[in-house]
Amino acid sequence: MLYTQLLAALAFGYLLGSVPFGLLITRAAGLGDVRNIGSGNIGATNVLRTGNKGLAALTLILDALKGTAAVLIAGIYGPELALAAGLGAFLGHLFPVWLGFKGGKGVATYLGVLAGLAWNVALVFAAAWLAVALVMRYSSLAALVASLAVPLTLFYLGLVDYAALFAVMTVIVFIKHRANISRLLAGTESRIGAKG
Repeated sequence: MLYTQLLAALAFGYLLGSVPFGLLITRAAGLGDVRNIGSGNIGATNVLRTGNKGLAALTLILDALKGTAAVLIAGIYGPELALAAGLGAFLGHLFPVWLGFKGGKGVATYLGVLAGLAWNVALVFAAAWLAVALVMRYSSLAALVASLAVPLTLFYLGLVDYAALFAVMTVIVFIKHRANISRLLAGTESRIGAKG
């Protein structure tokens, strides 16, 4: 029975996570397909490259909230289901069926899932992201450093199941950012606020 419930929670989370807010918002604003600019990504960082900070902020918030919503709704039925739904939302954002399984890089949804499960650790993520972003001006580097801090913090707090989930999600974040890592090493990565 639990196995079936876990699959249902995973599927529920996936469907929520697969809503491509960045694409929908930019199209609704008359800016066309955000996948045709910058990195070709549907996330907030690429939406920012349209020059519209408001739309980028809205994308960030909605991409995070779909992760939080998945966790909170599924969590009504049990903590294991919250974890499954959180993973589903994260994977849904990364691999949305509606876009040929080509989605975003998952950072906002990662943060949203974290906020729903452990809001105090979400503050650690946010602080790490802001510190690196303000000093280095690289969104990708900030995301990588912040995501590394999460499973370590969760493990330190004794939240072993959460730490395991976010260790897996962090590995996926790094894999999705492999091109960014190459550009960071080469010194060609785009800085926050850059167009094109």
